[in-house]
Amino acid sequence: MNTQPTNAGHGTGSPARPHASGLHEPLADARRTPRAGGILRLGLAAITLELRAYFRTSDTVFFTFLFPILMLCIFGVAFESVGEIGAAPDGTGGITMAAYYLPGMVAAGLLLTGVQNLAIDIARERSEGWLRRLGGTAMSPVSYFIGKAGMILVTSVVQLALLLAFAKFALRVDLPAEPALWLRFSWLYLLGIVTMTLLGIALSALPRSSRSASAVVLPVVLLLQFISGVYLQFTMLPGWLQDFASLFPLKWLAQGMRSVFLPEHFALAEQGGGWDLGLVALNLAGWLIAGLVLSLITFKWVRRS
Repeated sequence: MNTQPTNAGHGTGSPARPHASGLHEPLADARRTPRAGGILRLGLAAITLELRAYFRTSDTVFFTFLFPILMLCIFGVAFESVGEIGAAPDGTGGITMAAYYLPGMVAAGLLLTGVQNLAIDIARERSEGWLRRLGGTAMSPVSYFIGKAGMILVTSVVQLALLLAFAKFALRVDLPAEPALWLRFSWLYLLGIVTMTLLGIALSALPRSSRSASAVVLPVVLLLQFISGVYLQFTMLPGWLQDFASLFPLKWLAQGMRSVFLPEHFALAEQGGGWDLGLVALNLAGWLIAGLVLSLITFKWVRRS
């Protein structure tokens, strides 16, 4: 649920988008280098240009980085009077509401960065003619995707670092201390961000114009957050809605993140009575493959009527 302005594609709202001119020299070099070398060279150049364009749009940066922090602050402060939840009969093992909502905000941040921002960004670039111009150059779609994926990875890491720092120092949330939990977080994060990036590319094929991009993408992202255990406890939902949400990756990503940031006894509150990390990995990997296949099938430099 992102409230950023409708021009929040990463630099797409500005006519000074540097793709066509900024890639002129690398494109010329790519014609004189082996195909694999040219693809990688253009991809690396595209990452730099994407990051420059992204950080020049202050509204996008502000809302992308601030939104998960703002939501965590709202939930943590609004339910502060509830006190600690999930305490054992002897009063130990409880956590604050801010700590409880942190893993959901981490998962939602990956969804917003990978799916929402990327889907809207690519759809607008296609509608405004940037992709058509790139399609007439030596740039391969692989190079284009390398640029987008690199930008998503960098911005996601920065967003995550700010969110965890805010949770620890402003809301006094105790972060995991065991190296094994951070190792688990690492593979969950990498699997999650790759999956969300590919799904963002695939979803970008749906909007028919730049004006409809936000209208198509935002409701999907908003719905998934509310039914996947980000803002509401997942087991509070009706059984049929839990089963429906389990078809989508955000539910599994949020569950995996809860296994990292919440005490072990909170696993009893999950749908299956445990963290089920094998199912988490299997479902995320399945959506990763689906996103890759859909991206390869649906991506076009120019939308076909």
